[in-house]
Amino acid sequence: MSGARRAWWVYMLRCRDGSLYTGATNDLPARLDRHNAGKGGAYTRSRRPVRLVWLERAANRSRALRREAELKRLTREEKLMLVRTRNGRDGRRRTARVDVDAE
Repeated sequence: MSGARRAWWVYMLRCRDGSLYTGATNDLPARLDRHNAGKGGAYTRSRRPVRLVWLERAANRSRALRREAELKRLTREEKLMLVRTRNGRDGRRRTARVDVDAE
């Protein structure tokens, strides 16, 4: 997208070992490909494959990075609750729906 602004996203991945990884990007498909190719980050490199389990749109890069930092401070249980909530398991409206494994 030359010259065009891309949307920013904050996302969570479930790694092969069950751990969760949080990141931010303005090109989600490419970023997911990089993670699964072992080039997306040191943490996910040895935990492939990874799968998208949570996604939230951010207004801009600054807000995406702030939200990413906020999510990284959550406990694992808080992150899992967020994943379940955002994926409709409590009947609330969702900002994004993605595939999630049952815990």
